[in-house]
Amino acid sequence: MLPRRLLVLLFACTVAATSVRAQTPPDAGAQLYAKYCAACHDQTGTRTPPREALTRLSPRRILRTLDFGLMMSVAYPIRREDREVIAGFLGKGGDDPAPPASAMCSADRKILSGSARGSWKSWGPAPTNTRSQDSGGAGLTSAQLGRLRLKWSYGFPGDVIAFAAPTVVRGTLFVGSAGGTIQALDARTGCIHWLYEATGPVRTPPTIVDDASRQLLLFADQIGNVYALDARSGQELWKTRVENHEATRLTGTITVHDGLAFIPAASWEESRAVDPAYPCCTFRGSVTAVRVRDGTVAWKTWLVDPPRKTGISRAGTDQFGPSGVGTWSAPTVDARRGLLYIGTGNDYTHPATSLSDAVVALDMQSGRITWSQQLMAKDVFNAQCARGGATDCGPDHDFAAPVMLVRSRNGREVLVAGQKSGMVYGLDPANGGKVLWQTRVGLGSSSGGVQWGMASDGAKVYAATADAVRTAGDQGSLQIGNATFDPVKGGGLTALDAWTGQKVWFAPSTPCAPPREGCSPAQPGSVTVIPGAVLSGSMDGHLRAFSTVDGVLLWDYDTQQSFKAVNGVKAQGGSLDGAGAVVTGGMLFISSGYPRLGGAPGNVLLAFGLESSRP
Repeated sequence: MLPRRLLVLLFACTVAATSVRAQTPPDAGAQLYAKYCAACHDQTGTRTPPREALTRLSPRRILRTLDFGLMMSVAYPIRREDREVIAGFLGKGGDDPAPPASAMCSADRKILSGSARGSWKSWGPAPTNTRSQDSGGAGLTSAQLGRLRLKWSYGFPGDVIAFAAPTVVRGTLFVGSAGGTIQALDARTGCIHWLYEATGPVRTPPTIVDDASRQLLLFADQIGNVYALDARSGQELWKTRVENHEATRLTGTITVHDGLAFIPAASWEESRAVDPAYPCCTFRGSVTAVRVRDGTVAWKTWLVDPPRKTGISRAGTDQFGPSGVGTWSAPTVDARRGLLYIGTGNDYTHPATSLSDAVVALDMQSGRITWSQQLMAKDVFNAQCARGGATDCGPDHDFAAPVMLVRSRNGREVLVAGQKSGMVYGLDPANGGKVLWQTRVGLGSSSGGVQWGMASDGAKVYAATADAVRTAGDQGSLQIGNATFDPVKGGGLTALDAWTGQKVWFAPSTPCAPPREGCSPAQPGSVTVIPGAVLSGSMDGHLRAFSTVDGVLLWDYDTQQSFKAVNGVKAQGGSLDGAGAVVTGGMLFISSGYPRLGGAPGNVLLAFGLESSRP
């Protein structure tokens, strides 16, 4: 998922760690620090914090910085277990302070005590993943957007990325963070009901599900763990690990149906290949169904066969294949057919497989693959492709966004899948995924095209595109938030007829004004639709609403600014990417700050309400 130029620079700065160790040697921390960190942090007279300053931080803070903080671009190819050793070796300080008492909810602010009308329980209001909120659920129409005002902001302490979308139900908001904290907040005021610390970073929106007399909060962290909490108290009910590969990355929101929770798995192992000596690759994409009641595994379906040795690299390292075919996004439920739909990513190594870059239908009860439709064959890509060390490479055109099951008022159905290639496809769910139409909405690239999610109101499909363009002078800096993008190229929002794929209208992106580091008009984030308006964020930090009729701009808010957070944290907005807007109960929520691909950092969750509303 990294831009190719950045992968080349990563190799110059760091190499992948050695193979997994059964036991950590006593001096492993010192060795790893010398290997990865000393060249910068043992120097004096630079802007890099010296080693002595790092020792005043807690191990958890250092690990968070390596995972998704200021050092994430440098640490990305390093095994996470080695990051943990480095953090434990360096960090001698105490943990971050607890939030002030003033940030906690008072006794009269009861959790889950709001109206049951309108909710956003997972990736979207419904498991069809269309990210469409009707008028009753939204409590907000296009005509009311001009009356929206910022009601409160919440800062994620110690973070420089805000990549998680919230889930909102009965007046309570649940959201994860790069620091691994799950926050339960009052949706009207932002006060804190409870906090829970997960083992790894949490990107996925939590999924709310009823289980007997309990309401469970299900979510995954980015290192392979799945959790169930009591939504009222934050108490852990169960925790299970669905993938053991060290490079596992769980970014897809959990989907639930009939007592089963479906967890998609991807990985960042393709970036490990930045080191020619890395034995690439062994990760296998999968979907796992666990029982909601206790977290036990009901079934598991692998999307690629077990890897075998295929040869030896130029560096003399064993190479393996097939591998890859991760799935990055929320599975989609088709309850009528008993099927689960997923979009898949590229192969990492040869031989190429038949399920990469495909839409796949699985039986929800057994996990059996019912049908698959591969829309791009032989897309084999890893970091060696980026640095010219591999041949016969594909373009890295994953299906990273959830597949949408779109239904019309008269019962027509179509599956819609958007690809990083810039293509959007309409497939027939009643005929084995037969391609009904295909339309290009963007130029596409390894980090372009349709990235995180589209939306549909049953008549149109709304697809925003990334397609950010780095300028000729930009060398893909390892420091986050200071890439130099073309201030004009990239982005755009297209409305398609859901049944024919024909373009209805196109809203061009807005150039960066003024041009600045980390700013691009690209629109890689998920879009959301409410009656009369579609909401799309941009890497320039703006959240914009466009008319669903003709694409005319209706509302614009710049999130890239400083905010006074209700929890006393210094809060800053930045680029919008990944998670899109959540609209429910007359309020709009958006997380701001995504520097992962060169955009502007940030650490804030913003809550908007109608001008006349009161907390």
